[in-house]
Amino acid sequence: PAELSILNDCSPSQLEGLCSFLQLSTCPEPSLVRFCSWLLALSPDLSYTSAALLAQQLFLRRVLSLTQPPSRHLMAALSSFCSKYSQPFCRVLVAAVLQEPGEGAEQTKLMCELVEECLEPQAVQLVLSQVLELPLSEKLLPVLQAVLNRQEVLPPELLDLLVLTLCQHAPAFTTSLSFAKLVTAVLTGYQSQVS
Repeated sequence: PAELSILNDCSPSQLEGLCSFLQLSTCPEPSLVRFCSWLLALSPDLSYTSAALLAQQLFLRRVLSLTQPPSRHLMAALSSFCSKYSQPFCRVLVAAVLQEPGEGAEQTKLMCELVEECLEPQAVQLVLSQVLELPLSEKLLPVLQAVLNRQEVLPPELLDLLVLTLCQHAPAFTTSLSFAKLVTAVLTGYQSQVS
């Protein structure tokens, strides 16, 4: 709808007010899918700040409260949004999920699925750098594995940081099968760059 062009004219505080007024954070999931499809057609594209704010308003509460796999509607909306706005999406949502205390099994599975199937290569690198900024834990290992499964070419400095992180944390993961798989994936996928 032409009315959505207002999203490009709003200041961050106005956009936040608009999201609150429209109750976007709690709207039914089929409506969320429709709204995200409208966002894809929006021209010009949303600014980085507006996209980050919308990612927060549309998805943050829903994703952090997952206790079972996301519905197909939520998955469709997430895929749709991050196909066009993956950088702000990662900065807001992925960061929040990674820093959330506790196991967060459903959130971790969702992040892995998004990394493997939806994010563009630059966003995958952003996820990797976000993971490497945090203390390594069992919760983060599947996300790292998902990044490696993409078999993207990593910048040398990011690959070095990954290898260094794995070396530093190896003593804490001596009995972890996930960690062993991760090290194997690095050694096989980046053999020529890892000495």
